[in-house]
Amino acid sequence: MSNQGLEISEFTTHGFKPLIFFKDWRVATLCYCEDLYPPTISFVERHMETDEVFILLHGQATLLNGGREAVVSRLEAEPMQALKAYNFTLGTWHGVVMSRDAVIALVENADTGKENSEYFQLDEPMRRLVLSEAQKIPDWSALAGNIHS
Repeated sequence: MSNQGLEISEFTTHGFKPLIFFKDWRVATLCYCEDLYPPTISFVERHMETDEVFILLHGQATLLNGGREAVVSRLEAEPMQALKAYNFTLGTWHGVVMSRDAVIALVENADTGKENSEYFQLDEPMRRLVLSEAQKIPDWSALAGNIHS
């Protein structure tokens, strides 16, 4: 069987990896990495030129939604269900807590990066919420109640 016209990409290690680019968009995967260790998550981000779609493929994950105001005043947690598409619209603060085996597919503009995104440092109550949400995921349930910087 010919695979002419079929592009196949995969990513099975840790972190963020763009897989497919077409015109103005890309598909990427996000696998757990040290930057996502719950006690050290210290910021949320928002993209100023694109929506960002999250689809949980494997494991467990909880999305963190900080709203669309200029400053994040609170975070809301949304546990993800596998194979459902979750779209953070342009300008919405967001983050994610993932199990160590989680894999998320992301779809966004191909040029999304630091140049067209903003970052908001979480205060201590928000960091406690991140840790609290992480403790609901079985492989993080043993985390201590204190946040370590």
